[in-house]
Amino acid sequence: MALGLLLDIDGVMVTSWKVLPGAVDAVAELYERGYPRMFLTNTTSRSRGDIAEALNACGFEVSPEEILTAAKLTAEYLTANHPGKRVWVLNEGPIAEDMTGVELTDDPASAEVVVLGGAGPVFDHRSLSQVLESMVSGVPVVAMHRSMTWSTAGGLSIDTGVYLEGLEKAAGRKIKAIGKPSPLGFRAAVDLMQLEPNQVIMVGDDMHNDVLGAQAAALIGVLVRTGKFRDEALRALQRDEFGPVPDHVIDSVADLPALVQKLAEQ
Repeated sequence: MALGLLLDIDGVMVTSWKVLPGAVDAVAELYERGYPRMFLTNTTSRSRGDIAEALNACGFEVSPEEILTAAKLTAEYLTANHPGKRVWVLNEGPIAEDMTGVELTDDPASAEVVVLGGAGPVFDHRSLSQVLESMVSGVPVVAMHRSMTWSTAGGLSIDTGVYLEGLEKAAGRKIKAIGKPSPLGFRAAVDLMQLEPNQVIMVGDDMHNDVLGAQAAALIGVLVRTGKFRDEALRALQRDEFGPVPDHVIDSVADLPALVQKLAEQ
């Protein structure tokens, strides 16, 4: 069976940009075997070029063209659906490099579209109140992703998804989310690898955003027990006999070559 690989980065390959055990060798081995690959991340604190540079410094060999970020996917969505509109981006991190083709503004009052990136100190009371005011006024609001948490060396931190639910309830409107678990990113990666969804293995540490989201888009889902993985969350999911569960669970990405070999032989 022909297979392609779609890997999350944070919590799978690195945590706080420190390499996880066995990750470099596993990723290199799979590349040497010739499997097509892409890296799909909701990280919004760095551009694709910056991410590739950081991964290469960790010992991986990755090019920016192999990386799909939520910012890049959002830029493509805005270009297609809100061409020429002034866009105010609330985000923690420099990602203008991935927002090419989008007319950015620093003035939220003049924005015709509001984009929410990754959460951080910029998600303060004043800024979020401005987002709510824009929503109530009918300005389209787009989120780069709906992730609830992200993993750091110091533990879990809350992310954009935590704020989205409150904003949506207060404004009585939904916010369009582009990155994982939206199918947009999964489909874009599959198309770039020129494969069918059921030929692509998505590997992630976020059970809902990475794995179940991928499975809902017809990809093969593999959950790793690293990063933001929590065993109690998996056990709770497994107790629900009617709910979806990950296709495969492995201890870490170091175990991925053996699993891929097994799946390729089926």
